Amino acid sequence: QVQLVESGGGLVQPGGSLRLSCAASGSISSIYAMGWHRQAPGKQRELVARITNGGSTNYVDSVKGRFTISRDNAKNTVYLQMNSLKPEDTAVYYCNADHWIQLAVRESSWGQGTQVTVSS
Repeated sequence: QVQLVESGGGLVQPGGSLRLSCAASGSISSIYAMGWHRQAPGKQRELVARITNGGSTNYVDSVKGRFTISRDNAKNTVYLQMNSLKPEDTAVYYCNADHWIQLAVRESSWGQGTQVTVSS
């Protein structure tokens, strides 16, 4: 069982920055990857960034060069540093953890979401 608690969302002006945090608890050792997804009103949820235990990262094209995903293993926390924010980045951002629940069985756990609004 994995629980995720998100923080760091808010209102920023275009060009500004935010840093989202997601703290994991429970069966931490079972996690093999963590990431961030977002969902804007009227839009489908999309993957924003993902990082594996080995440190490999992936980003959706629209955020490459602006967003950075990172981990602090000592704190069991994943971060999303968001720079040069644009109005189209406005969405609810969800943290997720991909983890094993038993041999050959894997699931994804999700945080409650945090609102990011980019507006002048």
